[in-house]
Amino acid sequence: MSKFRDLVIGTALVSTLAAAPALAQQFGLGRAALPEEIAAWDMDVAPDGTGLPAGSGSVEDGEMLFSENCAVCHGEFAEGVDNWPKLAGGDGTLDHDDPLKTVGSYWPYLSTVWDYVHRSMPFGGAQSLSTDEVYAITAYILYSNYLVDDDFVLSNENFLDVEMPNAGGFIVDDRDQSEAHFWTAEPCMENCKDTVEITMRAAVLDVTPEEVSEAEATAKAELKAAAEKQQTAPIAMPDPALVAAGERVFRQCSSCHQIGEGAVHRVGPQLNGVVGRQVGQAEGFNYSPGVKKAAEEGMIWDHATLDAYLESPRAVIPKGRMSFQGLRSEEDREAVIAYLRNYN
Repeated sequence: MSKFRDLVIGTALVSTLAAAPALAQQFGLGRAALPEEIAAWDMDVAPDGTGLPAGSGSVEDGEMLFSENCAVCHGEFAEGVDNWPKLAGGDGTLDHDDPLKTVGSYWPYLSTVWDYVHRSMPFGGAQSLSTDEVYAITAYILYSNYLVDDDFVLSNENFLDVEMPNAGGFIVDDRDQSEAHFWTAEPCMENCKDTVEITMRAAVLDVTPEEVSEAEATAKAELKAAAEKQQTAPIAMPDPALVAAGERVFRQCSSCHQIGEGAVHRVGPQLNGVVGRQVGQAEGFNYSPGVKKAAEEGMIWDHATLDAYLESPRAVIPKGRMSFQGLRSEEDREAVIAYLRNYN
């Protein structure tokens, strides 16, 4: 629809500009538009790359630019904030009753992403981004959807090489023919159905209670009891020297996480009491689907799990929002865990 709108607006603009010299001569008003003025309106990028300017941008640069210009609405990891759109996630949900339509799960053309960012973003500052900045932000959005690696650089030269997962998920709109019988046939005005049945419920709006089987309720209760038992189990205080070392290493984490007195949620949850606790239990924090799934499966932040997660977050919780690449040093991981235990 947006491309159709652009076509209509563009056609009207071209027609107006074409008529401008004659009208100017007739009424003695205005002048013919200059080539650079026309070029300023000609911004759209087609799926085949037509209109794409030369330039490039990396995921690394895009992460910083996205944080500065986009994260206030779309979240640091493109996960969306409040009712602002989610740009990442949703893969495999298009056949669900409540699909999550994001750049990764739904959008068929990368050109639409580039064109929209270039034309309309950031909110309140449209068209303030340079060409290379738009490439970088687009690259970061791809990375947030696990479509490219963290060292990827997007450019006009490799733009068409990026494959969008739902590129083949669209069909030609032929409703004017295939559904013509809905509006060409005589409408039924009375006794149109023998019976009236409820075919859908508003569970998607969280207003219809979902039925939980006795087995599911028992399993959830057992998981909760295990988590509470783990939390109340006594934990020996860590070595103060190791805690001090962990505090230094934790500085790498402090841009997203707080810990200690007065700690609050930031990009990531506050970490007081995390050691020994069930995953995804910090009250008031909106966890990623990956963390929520791990929580449902009963994952506990015990020493072994924390160690593995700190080494490679995405290996332990696939498709979580943790952008940190991990601590390769076993000594650093041990120190951080000791530092976290100090606040249990």
